[in-house]
Amino acid sequence: MGLKITLKPGERMIISGAVITNGDSKANFIVENPVPILRQKDIISADKANSPARRIYFAIQLMYIDEDNLPKYHKNYWKLVREFLNAAPGSLSIIDRISKEILDNNYYQALKTCKKLIAYEEEAIARAL
Repeated sequence: MGLKITLKPGERMIISGAVITNGDSKANFIVENPVPILRQKDIISADKANSPARRIYFAIQLMYIDEDNLPKYHKNYWKLVREFLNAAPGSLSIIDRISKEILDNNYYQALKTCKKLIAYEEEAIARAL
């Protein structure tokens, strides 16, 4: 059996690069083959990628949903990671995990781990204020 998804009214998601927006009522459907899927809560738009960790997340998100342009996204990811590590060397263990997941082509898991990097960044900013 495939992946059963229930969308709330008006909820958006990305399925294999296509942006889907649900109508006025709850919808249930099943995705029967493996494709990249991101629910609205896991999607960051380009304008919301407004911090270094969020820009890293956005780069991974693009890797996940647009395999045709992986070299470009990988190049951008490594640039962003270098900059992040220069500013926050204490984040190395999280970055290492994310990078391993990317090198293993496990982009969805890399996105999940990158949420920890965003939390790390938010905590560091809060401590600095």
